[in-house]
Amino acid sequence: MMDKTPRFERGNHPRMEPTYYRNWHLAKDETEFKVTELEFAVLRVLEAFARWVASVDEMVGLSELKHGEHVILHVIRMQNRPKSGATIARLLNRDDLPNIQYSLRKLEASGLIEKLKESGTKNYTYTITKLGETLTNEYSRLRSEILIRKLRGLSEFEARVEDATDLLSILTGIYEESARASATLNRAP
Repeated sequence: MMDKTPRFERGNHPRMEPTYYRNWHLAKDETEFKVTELEFAVLRVLEAFARWVASVDEMVGLSELKHGEHVILHVIRMQNRPKSGATIARLLNRDDLPNIQYSLRKLEASGLIEKLKESGTKNYTYTITKLGETLTNEYSRLRSEILIRKLRGLSEFEARVEDATDLLSILTGIYEESARASATLNRAP
């Protein structure tokens, strides 16, 4: 009898037939195949997440925001305390501070955040406005109602999402270290 349990719930992935990945430059063996599958899954989930965010943003009146601006808005609201551009960059693992600053200016111009000068310094932080709070509350409500409800229906979701989060955190470190290591190598002529 054929097992009708979805592949992702069985916990063991069947080996890929070598003829299917033998000539692929990113998957020359089983390990490379599995890593490539993970990388493509991450890319697909990022795109699906961006579409989800855009869809809900349109419902709550944030449709003028780009995905990165939306994420920055929620990071600013996180823990209900102001954050600097550098803190936002660190929390998002981004090194493109000029792009973050551009997004902050757009969010400020739209009335969703306000810029605060730290007393006695030249530093600025950003905090959510009442409008920003109202719109992020509505986003949160719809997220709970639509998305979280579906996720709670998955078997053992909380344990599985913890495992996935731990794995992604480990992989973030490995990719970061690999990027540092590659920066010390000579480039091809």
